[in-house]
Amino acid sequence: MKPLQGLRILDLSSVIFGPLASQILADYGAEVIKIEPPEGDSTRHTGPSKEAGMAAMFLGSNRSKKSVALDLKQADAQEALIALVATADVLMHSMRPQKLAGLGLAPETLRQRFPRLVYASLVGFLPGPYAGKPAYDDVIQGMSGLADLMERQGGEMRYLPTIAADKTCAHVAAHAILAALWQRERTGQGAFVEIPMFESMVGFNLVEHYYGQHFEPPLSAPGYPRVLAPWRRPYRTADGAVAMMPYTNLHWQRFFTEVGAPELARDARFVDIASRTRHIAELLELASGFTERHTTAHWIAVCERLEIPAAPVAKLQDLPLDPHLVATDFFETVADPALGDVRFPGVPVRFDGQRAAITMPPRLGEHTRELLAQAGLGAAQIDALVDTRAAIARYLNETFHAPTEHTLGLRP
Repeated sequence: MKPLQGLRILDLSSVIFGPLASQILADYGAEVIKIEPPEGDSTRHTGPSKEAGMAAMFLGSNRSKKSVALDLKQADAQEALIALVATADVLMHSMRPQKLAGLGLAPETLRQRFPRLVYASLVGFLPGPYAGKPAYDDVIQGMSGLADLMERQGGEMRYLPTIAADKTCAHVAAHAILAALWQRERTGQGAFVEIPMFESMVGFNLVEHYYGQHFEPPLSAPGYPRVLAPWRRPYRTADGAVAMMPYTNLHWQRFFTEVGAPELARDARFVDIASRTRHIAELLELASGFTERHTTAHWIAVCERLEIPAAPVAKLQDLPLDPHLVATDFFETVADPALGDVRFPGVPVRFDGQRAAITMPPRLGEHTRELLAQAGLGAAQIDALVDTRAAIARYLNETFHAPTEHTLGLRP
């Protein structure tokens, strides 16, 4: 039995921030119902695909969910959504606050009607000068200091080559929702949870980089020198690179003895962690000069003997063949009748020694009839909703070459 089995979550979010948060909850056993517009989440059409509406980006953050497609601009679709809300433990969305009232989704309205509901707003910013502004990963990386950190280290202002803000904030959202559910267990009352990208990423970046700014007056400029040093990167070797991290006094003593320079361990710049932090750029540059003399295999063997943390640097394409990931069955293959075998990174955590199994992400609207019937809608109401969606799908397909009704998951 999965830990969150029995919880029902309605997810109106799109792209990565919200969908990844709800995927984490689905991995832990919650029933996650993805509420999508007739054209579907935009990630359904982002990246390589064997089937329209089931592109790679969508597969990455929507496994183990169900899909209901509703055109929430229509009053009957809004009524259908409220019927689903009545069955749910959590409602989460990533819409700007100004749009909610017009859809009948204002938090005060729903919480008054459903007092046990956990209402989670995944937003760019908390109420304040920036409230309601659009927030995308690149924007938040820039605003939260990540691009500045990249410039401090490498001399060029850049974004991290990963959607760091979306993914980090997704994990914040998942644990905030779990905290609200635990509060409900104790009080019987739901909660209104606001998860902002900007504030979350500023807090994330300043864990180490607030540094001397903790004190009054400040004891240093912001920024943790060890991780900002340009030489903080995999060490070059004679035939590649090694991810090696001497850290403690003993690590560095052993390393400098190994390379024939034991006196450097007694150098005032490197004698303890405080001194090494102040002179980290010099230390890492020195160490790099030594590692370039030997192969990666040499340094892996040396570090194992000296008990210094080290590992080869992996290529993305090699990760599915990593012997540890193979041994722990991390990657999972799901057989799909239309797509064939589809591979996924698995659920990283285990409960009682078991990793939760995953299922295919849903086709758009795949569960619309089933779930609306469970929520108490009659066949005629459901037919009308599906017919409306079909008409919109046809229009999109004819006008923008969008997915057809079949690939949108419509049922006859």
